[in-house]
This record gives sequence, C-alpha cells and structure tokens, in this order.
Amino acid sequence: MGPNHIIAVRHGESAANRAFRLAGTTPLVYQPGDDEVTLTELGRTQAAALGRLLAALPAGEAPELVWCSPYRRALDTWRVAQRAWGIDPALPVTVDGRLRDQEAGTFARLNLAAIKERFPAELARREAEGAYAYRPPGGESLGDVVARLRLLLADLGGRADGRRVLIVAHDSVVLGLRHVIAGSPDADLAAVLEHAPVLNASVSVWRAGGGRFELVRFNDVTHLGAR
Repeated sequence: MGPNHIIAVRHGESAANRAFRLAGTTPLVYQPGDDEVTLTELGRTQAAALGRLLAALPAGEAPELVWCSPYRRALDTWRVAQRAWGIDPALPVTVDGRLRDQEAGTFARLNLAAIKERFPAELARREAEGAYAYRPPGGESLGDVVARLRLLLADLGGRADGRRVLIVAHDSVVLGLRHVIAGSPDADLAAVLEHAPVLNASVSVWRAGGGRFELVRFNDVTHLGAR
C-alpha cells in the first residue's frame, strides 16, 4: 500500500537563491557546491512558518514520515520546521539522493548571465530542445529528474504503508512530482513548466482516493503571510 497523503515542500530561501537574485543580470559564479548551500535568515523564517503550519494541521492530515533531499538547504529546512512544530518524538526521516535538485553540470554555480557570457551555444541548444528536454553538459534534464522520481515513488509505495508522507526537496523535484503523480505521459512533460516557479517553502498536497491521487493545492505560500 502506498502513501495516502503526500505533502511536498521546496526548501526555504537559500544563500544561492539570494545571491542570484541580487546579482540580477550581472554574471555571477557562486562558489559553494550545490549540496553545501545553506539557508538565509529569511529561509529559516520560512522554514519555521512551515513548522507552524504542520503543527496546525488536523491529526488526520499531519505527516507521519519524512523523506528529504540530502542537500543541506533541504535538511536544514526540515530541522527548523521540526523545531517550530515541536513534535516529540521526531518523525522518521529517510534521506534519499533521488530527491536531490536537478544537476546543472557545467552550469553549476553560474547564474543565467554567466551562462550567457560563457556558453552562448549551449543556451541556443537549450532553446532549440526546450527547457524540459535540454541536458546541460554533465547535468540532467527535467526528464532525468522525472525518471528518478518514478523509481522513488515506487519504493515509497512499498514503504509508506498507507501513511502520510512529507517530502522536503527542491523546485525541480516538486515540478517532477506533479508530472509523475498525475500519470502524465512524458510527451506532455513540457506542460509542467507552466506551473513554475515553485516558490521557496511552498506547500503542495496530494490526497489518495479511488486508486489515484487528487491534487489538493500546489505551490501554496499562504502560511508565509505577505510576501
């Protein structure tokens, strides 16, 4: 039996999110590795708000298991949220590499302006192939992310045993989950980009019923207050 409830959360604002936003159209090379990036103070505030949201859920809707990306910003989001929730004992946490962010390969640490400056031919190839199908040198396409998420959800189906699951991960993962859970064919994968961007600390919820999952809400940030 699979999970009867899935709550997927993007991590709070990271130091890289903030650096790229402040750089704007100025080329930037962000030095820390993708798996090392920490939360900003705003990101920690967002994670705490997530924890308060979880604490306010009815008993029949609160998560019972946690699956988390191994990247620091996702793990820190869960740790801060857990403290704000005040749940005791702590929920079982499975750290799974298949929940990592989409790998950027050669483009890792570069913002869009820096990619344009250094790899104009690659950007032209990305435009020709489409953002969902394009695989940067040494990196992953969104289709690659979807492939690993299908395997993860199959494993989750065998381990969740009817329980409610919280997934703490990244924007590409939440988009990929929307595609996989809907059972959409990969020929329609480009359509999922219509739901981007997935916002920091946003909550997306699916509830099982009638042999399928129903999308309850997606990319919801009302718990964060005014933005």
